[in-house]
Amino acid sequence: METGRNIIKELINIRLATEKDKLEIVKLSKEWENEKSTYGFFADELDYINKNRCFVAYIDDTVIGYLFGKVFESKQMKSIMPEGTPYFEVEEIYVTPKYRSCGVGSMLFDYLENMLKNEKITQMVLSTATKDYESVFNFYIKHKGMSFWSARLFKEIK
Repeated sequence: METGRNIIKELINIRLATEKDKLEIVKLSKEWENEKSTYGFFADELDYINKNRCFVAYIDDTVIGYLFGKVFESKQMKSIMPEGTPYFEVEEIYVTPKYRSCGVGSMLFDYLENMLKNEKITQMVLSTATKDYESVFNFYIKHKGMSFWSARLFKEIK
């Protein structure tokens, strides 16, 4: 299986999303909504996607994953960074089911991180509402070196 993943990784490229890619992101976002794997997630419209910096993973000309977000200045985040620090907020990262566990998410994340280093942006933040929190924490904390900052939990009282 590892050999298959390595072959796939060699075929994957990452780029800043083109206008055509953004239309594919809309389609993938609808796929994600239909998976019902994230609490409260609804597919994105093109207008919303256009307000973000978007990156895509692709093989040949087929988009197989995306990451998007934007730069903000920190406010009321003193426990993790000084007030006014520019940071990149990852809004969404998604990989089609066929290519999960093949390194696509890591490649998107690494591409973004290298780009941010070049822009002298030293902080990245994201939130998640996934139903599979163990996998997400494993990916972000163990594999991508992020730190845990806070959690918001819920329970339906019946």
